[in-house]
Amino acid sequence: MKYFGDGLSEKHKELNRIIHKADKIEQAKELFLEIHAKLHLSEISNTEHNEVDNLICDLNDNEYAIMPTAKDETIAWVIWHIARIEDLTMSILVAGEDQLFNYEWKQKLNAAITDTGNALSDDEIINLSKTLVIQELMHYRNEVGKRTRQIVQNLKSDDMKQKVSPHKLEKIMLEGGVSEQENSIWLLDFWSKKDIAGILLMPPTRHVMLHINDCCRWKELFRTKKTFYRS
Repeated sequence: MKYFGDGLSEKHKELNRIIHKADKIEQAKELFLEIHAKLHLSEISNTEHNEVDNLICDLNDNEYAIMPTAKDETIAWVIWHIARIEDLTMSILVAGEDQLFNYEWKQKLNAAITDTGNALSDDEIINLSKTLVIQELMHYRNEVGKRTRQIVQNLKSDDMKQKVSPHKLEKIMLEGGVSEQENSIWLLDFWSKKDIAGILLMPPTRHVMLHINDCCRWKELFRTKKTFYRS
């Protein structure tokens, strides 16, 4: 069921249609940035108040750590997960630079992990959600979003068909962006099959759309139910 992002799927399909066309590069970049702006707090793109603002604006700290059902995660986990994946893929795989996340960020966030959180158990998700410093988590995601926008603005048409290189994937592994657990390391194989356009179409856009939709659904449950699977 749709809880977030009316019209974004259609815009994403259009982006998919034009992103590899050399004569559409500026149009594709503009469309990417339009979609991306709606997936982050409005402050990172200086745009009007949006659905992500609405999601975050009145959440209390406890609600970031609620797991509504056994099939769900938490909003804190989602924000960590999508921010880490966007940072890793855009900074390292697309730009060929260092990720934003470093020891200083780990300390400020009070993070027990450095990877994307894909392989965490329910207990580990709850523990992460309760120990992360939410204000710093949002700050980290904002900085990741700003960097993504800078990276995309500098892309050229030839970049879109460039394949993800093995040494960049190795860098993600060496820096703890993924773990050796099966539910984590598969990401490297998934990303290895992408070109730069394919990365833009998934981690910083489609992937985020799906997770933010979950968060909006969970928030609705927070305001209507009294008991949850874990909190």
